[in-house]
Formats: sequence, structure tokens, C-alpha cells
Amino acid sequence: MPTPREAGGAGPGAACFAVLPDCEDALAAARSLIRQDTRTIPHPSGRPWIAGRWHDEDVTAVRTGRAALAVIGCCPVRPEELRRRAEALRNLTALDALARALPGSFHLVAALDGAVRVQGTASGLRPVFRASVGGVEVAASDALPLARALDSTPDEEELAVRLLWPVPHPLGTTSPWRGVTAVPAEDALYIARDGRSARHSRWWTPPEPVRSMAGGAPLVRQALVDAVAARTHRGGTVGCDLSGGLDSTSICFLAATSPARVIASTWPGRDPADSDLAWARRAARRLPDVEHLVWDADESPLVYTDLLDIDEPMDEPTIGVMDRARALHHLPELARRGSRVHLTGIGGDHVAWCSEAYYHRLLRTHPWFGLRQLRGFRTLYQWPPGPAVRALADSRPYGRWLAGAAARLRDPQPPGVTGALGWGIPPRLFPWVTPEAVDAVRRALLRAAATAEPLHPDRGLHQDLEQIRGCTRIVRQWDLMAARAGLPMASPFFDDRVIEACLAVDPRDRVTPWAYKPLLAAAMRGIVPDACLARTDKAHASMDASNGRREHRGDLVKLWEDSSLGRLGLVDAGVLTALAQRPAAPGLSDAALYPTIGCEVWLRTLTP
Repeated sequence: MPTPREAGGAGPGAACFAVLPDCEDALAAARSLIRQDTRTIPHPSGRPWIAGRWHDEDVTAVRTGRAALAVIGCCPVRPEELRRRAEALRNLTALDALARALPGSFHLVAALDGAVRVQGTASGLRPVFRASVGGVEVAASDALPLARALDSTPDEEELAVRLLWPVPHPLGTTSPWRGVTAVPAEDALYIARDGRSARHSRWWTPPEPVRSMAGGAPLVRQALVDAVAARTHRGGTVGCDLSGGLDSTSICFLAATSPARVIASTWPGRDPADSDLAWARRAARRLPDVEHLVWDADESPLVYTDLLDIDEPMDEPTIGVMDRARALHHLPELARRGSRVHLTGIGGDHVAWCSEAYYHRLLRTHPWFGLRQLRGFRTLYQWPPGPAVRALADSRPYGRWLAGAAARLRDPQPPGVTGALGWGIPPRLFPWVTPEAVDAVRRALLRAAATAEPLHPDRGLHQDLEQIRGCTRIVRQWDLMAARAGLPMASPFFDDRVIEACLAVDPRDRVTPWAYKPLLAAAMRGIVPDACLARTDKAHASMDASNGRREHRGDLVKLWEDSSLGRLGLVDAGVLTALAQRPAAPGLSDAALYPTIGCEVWLRTLTP
């Protein structure tokens, strides 16, 4: 079984750290975590408090007589403000208010009289893991240091679950390592001073979506202004995606008003019907002080590029390996031109728009309005009427829905409307997954269904949160890869304050068949020119995926030679090899392949 590997050094954006309580026994745990190039921040006693790798610009830490506070990541908080908070700290739970107020994307770590509190982001972009190391509870920003300290191996059942498409809550928020536990994104972790006990306590609750468009748009605007300023206030040069879509265009115009010099970056699509480049150039003409780089579309890596060459340490499987080459390809040139961080528009689809599943409730609370909107969605998305009616009539609680999914893992995928108006896309396994793996996944689903609660009672808000956190797990790996490559990436739409501002707006205003991302358009009016806000669609790059599967079929065949998943008895490598040799096989979707390839690539990275 593969074992965890060390991560490389930490430039800006690549912080990786563990947090220990202030007790004698923690010293032994620290020795299993500390390596030659490990940095430490001590407790007042001198024992290690935070140990890991980070760049100075990623950490703001202060210490008083009884308390210590550290913000690790992107946050413009001043040391004087943190010191004032630390001096006033009497109870670690009082930090909930601070965590809900600061802009940016960061871990908040605190110590008081030797006990510690650790939390990440509600978005899931900065997670927290915990493990008992030598009998002492230890927290970490990455599961790999804990897995290494435990000499842990991946859990086969967890790997089987990761073969699902998609992986439903709560199974998608666990750690694949034996003995390592993922802390829910909405919880803070508290470790007692003696290190023998730990508990979770909820620090974040999503806002109720009741704010009007008129009241909410200015708050979304200010949250985005603050999020971009958190990355640009130091000046210098920053890169920005400028795809031509509303999301990256908004980030680019906001960055252009900052003290930083901006380099806008556009990858044209290969599809002749793709209009991204035309929209990007329309925006660039209205940004005279921004340098606009347009890359050669034929040089853009296809999906599935360089899968066999991926060797970066990752603490979990990710479908992000499919687009890794595309995500990183242009970063060296941007770094050569002086960029110190690259801003993306990723996340706009998840927060500026929202799930149509809100209309499951709205049809009951506002029937005439709901019916009119649903008719519009049916026309827009070509929803078949029968499945749409059945989805709207399905009032099963989340646990029953999850248990029902366990019985239909081999069924064909239902029409899209079933997931759009329900608790989510029903999870499925595919023909190459072995019967033994199917049984393991079914057991895991039924076990979770017995106690599972949705992320929110409203299907719409549940889906919004699940989609946000599903995407941030991918983006987190890209961010770490980019930082190790020398140019950190950042996605301001995934800052907690931005997410909160967007989720607080009434879904009747956020998602409608009659307008495209109306909330973002309203928030950016006056910053982004109306001519750029007029776009009503987006490109999907499906040609890059299908072409990539065809052009890299040789790599895919090699991937399944001596397959790690095959050796574990989770997949039939022969079936996958045959599919790789027939990239245009009828009914084969890229989405079906992605989780399996992600797991296989991950297992390969664990073996030096």
C-alpha cells in the first residue's frame, strides 16, 4: 500500500503547518512532524505551537502573556489589530466574531493558556485535519503531515467511495488516510491543553437568503472589492484571468482599480463557436492600463495532458489532475513578467448563480411565481416534464434520499432535472468498478444515511454549499501546485465574505431563466462597463476534453498498466484499458472517468 510523501518547500501561497497544544507530551508528537527545514512558532512556554513550512508574507502572528493569535494565508489584518484581539482574549470561542469579520482566505489559529483553537474557511478552501499522534491531538492544514506522523496508509473503502460520480455529502468531506479526520468546514477545532481531548464547535452558519437584489448587490460589490484588495493592496504586478466571462472580467476590472499593475491573460478556446476571445478583447479595450496577453489556442494543453508526469504530493485524490497542465501552463511566463499572484474568476459560477433546487421550496411557498419560473427553466434546459414533476414531488428527507441512492449505484444516470431540483445529482458507479468496490460504497452510503443531515434544510442552499465545497477541494490542489511552481493563484469569489454576501440574496433574484447572473451584473455595474456585462452565456470547452481523450489515449492505456486501483481490487483495469483504446465509445462521458483517473493518479504520486 502506498505511503505519504513529503511536500516540497514553501514559497508564497504554499503554507503547510501543524498545530500543537502546550503540553510536555506534545514534544514527542512535534518530533514526528518537524523536519530539517520546518519552521516553528512557539507557545509562551517555548514548546512548539505551530510547526511547518510557510513564507513570511503568508503569516501574521502575535503573542501576549496568555494568548497567541496567527492568521495564515491571505488576510490584510494588521499585527496591531491581532495584538489588541489577543490581549482582550478571555475565551477561545470569542474568536467566532473575528473569524466572521476578516476579509480574505486564511486559517485562524489561537492559543490561550496552552489550549488551542484552529479553523479554516467555510468555503472549504482551507481545511483543517486532526489526528492523535502519540496520544496527543494534533491539527494540521494538510492531511499529509499527520498521515506521515502516523505512518498511515489510504483506506480502501474511502478510495472506493471516491470512485463515485459525484461523491455526495457527507462522504466527500472525509480524509482518505487511516487515523486522520477532516474537520467540517463550518466547525472550529478545540484541543485541550493536555492534548488528550478535542472537540468541534460550529463557528459558521450560512445566511438566510432573504436580502433583496437592491439591498444585496452593494454588499456583494463591497465584498468583492475587499477580496481583490486583499491580494492587490501591496502593489507590484498581478496576473488576472480574462476569459471573457462575467466572473474573470469582474475580477480583472476590480484589480485594475488597485495599486497593482495588471497583466490580463486569455486562453482562446479551440471550438470555432467559442466567443470567449471576442468578449475578452471587448473588455481589454476598456482597460487601457492593463497589459493583455492572448495565448495561442493550439498551445493550450488539452484535458488529460501529462497525467503520467504528475508527482506533486497531494493529500487526497482530485479530479483536478485532468486540467492540471491547463491550469499551470501559463504561470511561468506570467512570473517571468513580474507577476506575484494570479487571480482567477473561479467560483463565480458557484456564488453569483445558484441552484434551481430552491424552486422545490418556492413552488410551495410562492406557487404562481414558482410555476412561471419553472416553465422558463424547462424551456431553457429542455427538461422533460415527467422527471421534472417527479423531482418536484419528491419530498424525502436527505437521509432517505441518500439511502435510496445506495440501491441504484449501477443505474443509468437520470435526466439532469432530477439532480437540478432535488438534493443533488444521484451518485453512480460505472462498469469498470468491481462488485466488491460497489458493495463497499453501498455500505458506506447506508452507514452515512443513518445519521446524515443536509448542509441546509433548503435543497437549494444545500446544493449551493455542496457545489462550493466540491469545487474548492479541486482549487485547493491547483493553488498548492501553482505556489510550488512559483506563482500563487487566488480565487476571490471563494472568500467567505463574498460567499456570505451572495448567499444572503433571495434566490428569486439570484437564479432566474430570464437573466444570466443578474446578481453579479448588478454588483459590478459602474465598475465593469455595460457592454461587458451584456454577455448571457459561457463557453464549456467540451471540445478540449473530447480531443484530449483521443490524443492522450496512449497515456490512458499506460495509466491502467499495473493499476494501483486494480491491485486493490477496486477496478477492472482491463475494462478501462479497452475504453482508453476506444476514446469515442458510445455513452462514455468524461465526468464518469474523472474520479477513477483522479484516484489512480493520486496513488501513483504516493510512491516515490
